Amino acid sequence: MCRWAAYLGEPIFMEELVTSPGHSLIHQSREATECKSALNGDGVGLAWYGARPEPGLYHDVYPAWSDTNLANLCRSVQSGCFLAHVRASTGAATSRNNCHPFTYGRWSFMHNGQVGGFDSFRRRADMGVSDGLYPHRKGATDSELLFLYALEAGLEHDPVGAMVAAHEALREMSMLYGTTPHLRSSAAWSDGSRIYALRLSSDAIAPSVYYRWSDSRAGWAVVSEPLEVGQTGWTALEAGHVAVFEGAEVRVEPLGLMAA
Repeated sequence: MCRWAAYLGEPIFMEELVTSPGHSLIHQSREATECKSALNGDGVGLAWYGARPEPGLYHDVYPAWSDTNLANLCRSVQSGCFLAHVRASTGAATSRNNCHPFTYGRWSFMHNGQVGGFDSFRRRADMGVSDGLYPHRKGATDSELLFLYALEAGLEHDPVGAMVAAHEALREMSMLYGTTPHLRSSAAWSDGSRIYALRLSSDAIAPSVYYRWSDSRAGWAVVSEPLEVGQTGWTALEAGHVAVFEGAEVRVEPLGLMAA
């Protein structure tokens, strides 16, 4: 499993989520508390929005705790919207192409979870991506394929419905050709002006998602785990729900994708 953090609000240095807090994303890369493995050392990535509509992107295969380029980047770059991810592979190789976030145009996406037995039907699943979009299939993960499926399903026009459809398509493939658990997912995606986050599972175990508004930052932090141990004000996203963050508002809605 992986850990991730996203931010939307007044521009801040990315270190305020990624490196500085007591239980920052870098801290979680070696001492996560709410996933099967405490270590998430199979690569790191950032996607951040600035003056251009398309996000900047950084990937590397170093563990986050030893990546000096990551620390320097987070200390120097300010953004009002960014996604950050530390990876724990569920089978795919450790490579830059398999590091999150993934981007396409103005969209960025990152994921924590699994599609059961994905390796056994990966070729079949890849065939669900159109010829026009397939050149953007750079890696071998189920996460990247979720993103491409969402783009195929109309992410640009229906960001929530398209992402749910992508999860449903891969869950159905897992039920036909894979193994249990068929789907476990916490995901975040953004167009630079909003952040979307969902938490769902085909069984009773859904990866964690929390969110918190900060008056001092005038912004939202959306994370796999709270950034300070014992810090108040964090809200756990209920399994089977999606949260949409825009400005100072958050809208939480139920989803229908929970059947085993």
